[in-house]
This record gives sequence, C-alpha cells and structure tokens, in this order.
Amino acid sequence: MAKQFHVNTPLLESVSMSKHVGATVYLKMENSQPSGSFKIRGIGHLCQKLASQYKGVVCSSGGNAGMAAAYVARKMGLPATIVVPTSSPHLVVERLQDQGATVKVSGKVWDDANAEALRLAKTEELAYISPFDHPLLWQGHASMITEVAACLGPNVKPGAVVVSVGGGGLLCGVIQGLENVGWTDVPIVAMETVGADCFNAAVRAGKVVTLDDITSEAKCLGARTVCKKAFEYSQSSDFTIISEVVTDQQALQAMETFLDEERVLVEMACGAALAAV
Repeated sequence: MAKQFHVNTPLLESVSMSKHVGATVYLKMENSQPSGSFKIRGIGHLCQKLASQYKGVVCSSGGNAGMAAAYVARKMGLPATIVVPTSSPHLVVERLQDQGATVKVSGKVWDDANAEALRLAKTEELAYISPFDHPLLWQGHASMITEVAACLGPNVKPGAVVVSVGGGGLLCGVIQGLENVGWTDVPIVAMETVGADCFNAAVRAGKVVTLDDITSEAKCLGARTVCKKAFEYSQSSDFTIISEVVTDQQALQAMETFLDEERVLVEMACGAALAAV
C-alpha cells in the first residue's frame, strides 16, 4: 500500500494578486490532488490508520470529502458508501459513482446526511470518515504547511495564511501545521460566506452554535456547526485567527477574477478565501 495517497502540490506565486495587495501572494494548488482537493490529505491518513479494521468506509459529504474517501477506498480495495444531501449537484453524484462508491442521498443539508452516515457506520460495521472532525484528519492536512515551509526555504515565513472554513477541518490542520514548523505567530484569516458561517457565529457568540439552515450557495462550506477544536483554537491566545464573512456575490466575483487572471476555475468555497485578497 502506498505511503500516502496525496501528492505534493505546487506553491505558485500569483503576480496579479501580489500586485493587487502590494505583497507577494502564494497559491497552494490543492486542486491538483488526485481527488481534486486538499481533503485527500487527511482522509487518506485517516483511512490508512483505521479503515482496514472495518468492512468498508462511509462518509457524509456534499462533494470534496466524499470524493477523497471514494478515491482512497478504491485504492485500498474497500467498498465506500458516500451519503450526500439533496443540495449536492447530480454531477457530484456521478463522479462519486465513477470512483466505485455507492451513493445515498439523505436530507436537505450536510448535518442530515451525516446523521445517516453515523447510523450506517453503526449498523453496517463501516469506518465512519468524518469530513472535518477527527485528529487524524488534521494531522494529514498539516502536511500542506510542511510543504509550504519547504518551498519557501529556511528563515522565510508568510505574513498570513488565508483559508476557507466549513466545518473547520482545514483550519485545524493548518494550525497544527503552523505548530509543526514553528510558525505559531503567523496570523490565519478564516473566510466564510453569509449563510454558511458557523465558525464566525461561534466566535461572535463565544460558544459553539448551530445555524438554523445553510442558505449560502457555497455548499462545500455547508456545516451548520463548526467542530469543537476549531472553536477552541479561536479562543486560544497562542494563535491569531481573524474570522471574516463575505457574501456569495463577493465569493463569485473573486472566482471570476481568479479565472480571468490565473486561468483556473475554482468553486465558491475557494472563492470565499480568494475574496480576502
């Protein structure tokens, strides 16, 4: 079995974005992963540690986490069941099936799909693969920052790291990565869209809260409750986390600008992060 399922992705300087902000902007091109997103880092790590003890894997995902789980399960020779909400595009369902996964549609939002995934994990003896809330996921995601540090070289570190936040798995992984390379003083800008802003809501409330509904079109940010660890990091004096929220229109505009300038089309979840720049 392969030591890892993810690949080391390029760290590219964006001349246009650097010109816009007056500082060098680097892009970690996680879209070049085999499953199309960073999710394969953590999910690959988690599956390698746990999945072989079960009859298969089950993951609740509106897209990227499910794609990563389906890809890794196929490579490991394990059956995968991916539970998606009705908000997931039909193309996503087809892509999951192309990876050999069984797709089950359940509920309106991710939380509904997740409840069904947890039920299946218990009744079918499947390994439950959380899209964002597991320490092994965060360990896997942390490898991104290790690669960034290697690319930038010794005695060089970023002025800030910008990430999108859905359930908080990427945020937790980035923080752990910053700890691993000794960059705990580097601020993190955590971006969300209005209507999928569970992290910002928790920061403002001073406690973990659950959104009434997901109304943003950035469906991959569509967790109603952020993971507890992400909230705990936001309350820690050891890190500087700046929580910001943009509209869907701002995220969409950032996507269009990115397409024009970089010739790369990304989804709205990424557009939320790009809108910070």
